[in-house]
Amino acid sequence: MSTRVVILAGGPDPEHDVSLMSAGAIAGALRAEDAFDVVCHEFHEITLDELRAFGADVVWPALHGRWGEGGPAQDLLEQLGTPYVGARPRGAREAIDKVLTKTIAARLGYDVPESAVFNPQDDAPPMSYPFVLKPIFEGSTIGLFVCHTENDWIEARQDARKAGRPAMIEAYVSGREITCGLVDTGSGLGALPIIEITPADGLYDYQAKYHREDTRYGIDPDIRGSTGDLAREMTIALARRMDIRHLCRADFMVDDASNLHFMEINTMPGFTDHSLVPLAAAHAGLAMPALCAAIVRAALSPTPA
Repeated sequence: MSTRVVILAGGPDPEHDVSLMSAGAIAGALRAEDAFDVVCHEFHEITLDELRAFGADVVWPALHGRWGEGGPAQDLLEQLGTPYVGARPRGAREAIDKVLTKTIAARLGYDVPESAVFNPQDDAPPMSYPFVLKPIFEGSTIGLFVCHTENDWIEARQDARKAGRPAMIEAYVSGREITCGLVDTGSGLGALPIIEITPADGLYDYQAKYHREDTRYGIDPDIRGSTGDLAREMTIALARRMDIRHLCRADFMVDDASNLHFMEINTMPGFTDHSLVPLAAAHAGLAMPALCAAIVRAALSPTPA
């Protein structure tokens, strides 16, 4: 008998369209496996009764953003009582909050860039240039600005004020951007190959992630010393501390002295054709159908409360 997998797509967050791409790719991969009966449901709002009506054996909330991966959707799935992919509510809330995540990482001894909460009433920046302004509770580099000059700062703060969402200011770290994905293939979270991200114009923003074709991805990059191993160890330790399940991806900067700086962790990384976790898994010999099937089976496996 087939396992009924309900994939939740879209949602109310700004990353609705990215979620549709991820959900479509996951659905296609699972449909290539005879063991699954797949329903992909696009929505803007959804109720507990609507969820129950699907009769799911497992739910994959392929959602990106504050509602979909930041706690509210997980609250709803806990009420449903059906196994689901991804972090539980507490871990989801910790990971979506970039300020809290940095605090947790710092307590684990990780190097994190200096940061401050953006004060929309203040015209002056709280730190010297260069720095980055970005939303606290969003992903996919939505609302990301790198400020090297006062004009950059004026544009960034005007956008942040207009958006009306909590934002943070973070010291800019120059260097190489790397990411480490984790996937549970049956024995807990294990690290995938490291990927180095090299945008053509130096900024890995929304366009570079999902639309441009000139971003380069280097798998198993040549990184001095034990930096790659340390990134994997740090990602696993942070995931355990935050009770993150099944999959995640952590991002780091490596400065010119090969020092590793933790940036953020994502509990529901993208699964589009530009996405990093599927790319790393494929390099490790885990094609998209097998990858998605492994994640669904991990969600169905009994886990501690």
